[in-house]
Amino acid sequence: MSLLHIENLNVSYGAIRAVKGISFDVEEGEIVTLIGANGAGKTTTLNTIAGLLKPTAYSQVTFEGKSLLGIPAHKIVGHGIALCPEGRRVFTGMSVQDNLEMGAFTRDDAEAGETIEFVFEHFPRLKERRNQLAGTLSGGEQQMLAMGRALMSKPRLLMLDEPSMGLAPILVQEIFDIIQALHGQGTTILLVEQNAQMALSIADRAYVLETGKISMEGPARELLADDRVRKAYLGG
Repeated sequence: MSLLHIENLNVSYGAIRAVKGISFDVEEGEIVTLIGANGAGKTTTLNTIAGLLKPTAYSQVTFEGKSLLGIPAHKIVGHGIALCPEGRRVFTGMSVQDNLEMGAFTRDDAEAGETIEFVFEHFPRLKERRNQLAGTLSGGEQQMLAMGRALMSKPRLLMLDEPSMGLAPILVQEIFDIIQALHGQGTTILLVEQNAQMALSIADRAYVLETGKISMEGPARELLADDRVRKAYLGG
């Protein structure tokens, strides 16, 4: 049984069908990436899994064999899924520490205290800035904070939406190194990323989304070497 199973997922914004009947799985311990151009339906897919959007009828979203449909977003976090959203969305008027504690609302204080040390181990810069207002952090530090906040719920599945967006190349490498380190410690990751080269280089498997449909899928290394993917997404 897959950790996450998506079958015939359909999501609309009014008359616009953003996701058109896609199906995919994420196995425990994998990094799976969804790549594609802007507007392909990648963020919509993650937001629907997280309970922020409702799919249309006949869609299936199951996690550890249980349906997530109809469960509110804050309870989905309690099931073991955390979303690090596109655009970071940190609480700018709150300290780094308070932002992280907001991510642990499903857990008791003792557990959250242990996890915050785990987060600081992976993001030492956040530890240095724990009392600083989140709005004063650089873009890269805010991305680290958003990822750290998502990890505070100790998710079985971490969903990352465009973690490299707007970052300098050196910071992109740092973020991807952290993703690999988290994966190495047992976190299953579903990654949406426009930097297809980076995403395919660390993922186990990949799905290419085009206008709401899956156009290609397979082992990430095979897609990295595929001429169609290279032409469309890798500038080759």
